Amino acid sequence: MKLYVDSAAIQEGIGSPAQPFKTINSAAQAAKPGDEVIVAPGIYREYVDPAVGGTAEHRITYISQVPLGAVITGAEQIRNWTPFSGSVWMCAVDNERFGAYNPYTTLVEGDWYFAPPIRHTGAVYLNDRQMYETTSLEECIEGAAEPSSWEPEQSVYKWYTQQKDGQTLLYGNFQGLNPNEENVEINVRRNCFFPSQTGRSYITVQGFCITKAATTWAPPASFQDGMIGPHWSKGWIIEDCEVSNSKCVGISLGKYLDPDNNQYAFYKRVKSPTQMERDAVCRGQVHGWSKESIGSHIVRRCNIHHCEQAGIAGRMGAVFSLIEDNHIHHINNMQQLGGAEIAGIKLHAAIDVTVRRNHIHHCTMGIWCDWQAQGTRITGNLLHDNQLPDYAQRAAGSETSQDLFVEVSHGPTLIDNNILLSKAALKIATQGVAMVHNLVMGSITSVGANTDYTVKGKNQPRYTPYHFPHRTEVMGFMTILHGDNRFYNNIFIQNAPCDEAATREALEREGHDNITVGTAVFDDYPTFDAWYSGFQVGKPLRNVFEWLEMHFDPLPVWAGGNAYFNGAKPYQHELDPLVDCEHTAIFRLKENGGTLTWETNLPELLRDCHAELITSDTLGEAFEPEQRFENPDGSNILFDTDYSGIRREGRILPGPFAGLREF
Repeated sequence: MKLYVDSAAIQEGIGSPAQPFKTINSAAQAAKPGDEVIVAPGIYREYVDPAVGGTAEHRITYISQVPLGAVITGAEQIRNWTPFSGSVWMCAVDNERFGAYNPYTTLVEGDWYFAPPIRHTGAVYLNDRQMYETTSLEECIEGAAEPSSWEPEQSVYKWYTQQKDGQTLLYGNFQGLNPNEENVEINVRRNCFFPSQTGRSYITVQGFCITKAATTWAPPASFQDGMIGPHWSKGWIIEDCEVSNSKCVGISLGKYLDPDNNQYAFYKRVKSPTQMERDAVCRGQVHGWSKESIGSHIVRRCNIHHCEQAGIAGRMGAVFSLIEDNHIHHINNMQQLGGAEIAGIKLHAAIDVTVRRNHIHHCTMGIWCDWQAQGTRITGNLLHDNQLPDYAQRAAGSETSQDLFVEVSHGPTLIDNNILLSKAALKIATQGVAMVHNLVMGSITSVGANTDYTVKGKNQPRYTPYHFPHRTEVMGFMTILHGDNRFYNNIFIQNAPCDEAATREALEREGHDNITVGTAVFDDYPTFDAWYSGFQVGKPLRNVFEWLEMHFDPLPVWAGGNAYFNGAKPYQHELDPLVDCEHTAIFRLKENGGTLTWETNLPELLRDCHAELITSDTLGEAFEPEQRFENPDGSNILFDTDYSGIRREGRILPGPFAGLREF
């Protein structure tokens, strides 16, 4: 059955073409499995709360009749601004307008939020751009540029809020513009398209603009809302949408509300947030976290931008999902929020999640896979400019910037056929990672670091779970030993100066512990043979403690077929790497009419190079879960297809391109 919606309808209808519903939510209350909701172009200032989900055989589909023509927004226009002082205007909004949730009395705060809790979930938008909140009226009137903003010219547009006599007072510095003549909106609703109840499965949302909602901070052990998301269900498809201007998260694939573990560390404080994450994993299995009930979503071909926590986020709810062909950019560029949950894509427990062919740039961090990146595959993505601009200061509570961050996971985590061009390519506070056929122009950081805590001089291990292969059930918990990493057929190009003075300045500014590109940062790690020799049966041991010590030694590292240019350095135990100290390798992105190409001389430099075809058998098993680097269905991976989808035939080259002609 087809149901029709048109915001321009004179009155509420019955969902027919002649008498369409006036709101999408009206259709969402009437839709049944197998129905298709067709939405006419228009602005829909509403919250869509689907009453039921579909089934695997009979989905409920919501389609914007004209691609991106239907806009679902959590904001309302404000037209009653009055001059206040200079370029600052003021308006008053009755608090009844917000209902039970007032974004202008609700602070962005919670577990793993490191910035001062001084910003509200509300926001003021000037011509579809979020203005900068101030903590005083004087600061709003001054209208000075923010030193931490990635766009300082935009940061002079300020707003401030206070409460008085049952009203929310809003002040805006519009820098000479008349807000009653411009498009000025304020956040009113918390979500745009997000079921209030869990278990609304098998819904497709296609071709909508989703924008401007007062979402809350979404840490991993707590309820994670977003402007749009499945809210702990299965089988959603979000495709061909534009998702922008969320105060916190754009698309949430995250955790349900558990009243017994919701911002626990922030409010109760007696247990650490890390402990409550372990708690959340175990409680989740009681609360329905299984392959049969949760995850298996698809997010594809979406344009996701200008969200201030994450473009896509989620703990546990994203398992077995596919995130592909999205353009994710300009995330957290205002730098007014800070904490450990900020990235273009931030996932916890991305079990068997595939992230492929996405273009991610100008984000505080590109992709962050935190905890349980088991069976996660990051393949065929282009990441660049995910780094602090030279003119911007690091903001309070901010994390380091890099293309990829894999944290406290046991693997197997596969990173293949990507182009990684930011100053830092991979933060690897983890183990069980394989990098295959990537082009890497940034450093690898946090090797052997940032997995445990030192408290009062004592090491406090951060035990994290691992799972039965291709399942959510917990197999065990273990701290991170480090190592167990593989590097095959990558190209490493040193793209930033690494002399002593430049290194010192970069390390201090960027917060990283290494700016030298290549695998030499693993020189202290053993080969497999050296590591395994300590466990040989029959080898005499001095005492039982020698045997115990070996179980806490760093795990081995494998490397082969890599090429190193411009001073990039290989792992000391790699056999026969290509190390070119004579030529300068070039790889530069170029934009022409919105199309990205690249300029490079790598074909010439790789003309005599030859590498081996890599397969799942080459990579073996991640140590702790004893799971192979394989497809989610358990089948072998042959790395015989490149970044562009072209098959590798004949001579195998390092890097993400199959043949010299394809550069």
